[in-house]
Amino acid sequence: MPKPLRMSRRTWVAAWAVLCAAAIAATAALNTSPAPDPQPEKPVSAECAEYIADIETQLAKAKQEGNDDGVLSFTRTPVGAYDCSDEFLDHFSADR
Repeated sequence: MPKPLRMSRRTWVAAWAVLCAAAIAATAALNTSPAPDPQPEKPVSAECAEYIADIETQLAKAKQEGNDDGVLSFTRTPVGAYDCSDEFLDHFSADR
């Protein structure tokens, strides 16, 4: 079995310094890069917009009454087969 190569302390320090310099340069490059463009808002159907407005009204009412724990329960089921769950997530995820 061949003997492993021994590295001197200077070599280890030099390698560590090079890695640190590379990390600092990469961090500086990432900090100066521009932020990505925001995604355009998707159009929301009138039915979902009405439902979202109703939810916001109930949230505002709960906040006024001092019940602002962020939890609401709904018993209203949407009329028809249209599902607004994606629109709800898009609209209310900005609040978190």
